[in-house]
Amino acid sequence: MKLTVASAHLPTAPKVQRVLVHDSSKCTACCTCMIACAMRHFGIADLKKSFIKIVFNEKLQAFEAVYCHHCDNPFCMNICPADAISKDEVTGIVRINPLICVGCGSCNYACPLGVPRRDPQMHVAVKCDLCEGDPECVKQCPTQALRYVPREEAYSFLTEKYR
Repeated sequence: MKLTVASAHLPTAPKVQRVLVHDSSKCTACCTCMIACAMRHFGIADLKKSFIKIVFNEKLQAFEAVYCHHCDNPFCMNICPADAISKDEVTGIVRINPLICVGCGSCNYACPLGVPRRDPQMHVAVKCDLCEGDPECVKQCPTQALRYVPREEAYSFLTEKYR
């Protein structure tokens, strides 16, 4: 389709909300995803700065990834006293605005996974922003243990996995 002034105003099809999903059967705990995240957001290969964490799950005897799931109804957003957390209704990305955040930690306590954390240098809460729709962790994962999929596909995968 040739782009014209008239066609620029046509409504576009709604985007499918996508989220990360981690397949522990493929994860080797190489931490490449953590390095990629820290490099993308902070320019340094510091695993402590990564917004995704690889941990060993004793019960499952497998490596698991802990990261923001960009919930349909984010508890972190609902509890934030400064209204610093918002959810993009089109993409589903949940973001923390560092200019508004007061660093109180309420989001961390409200999150079922305890994902948002207080950055010690910036004194505000930080978490995954899905690299604005192009997650570096997914692109760099050598085993494809991390995927960026439609929310419904992630829900089906996780429901089956944790049955």
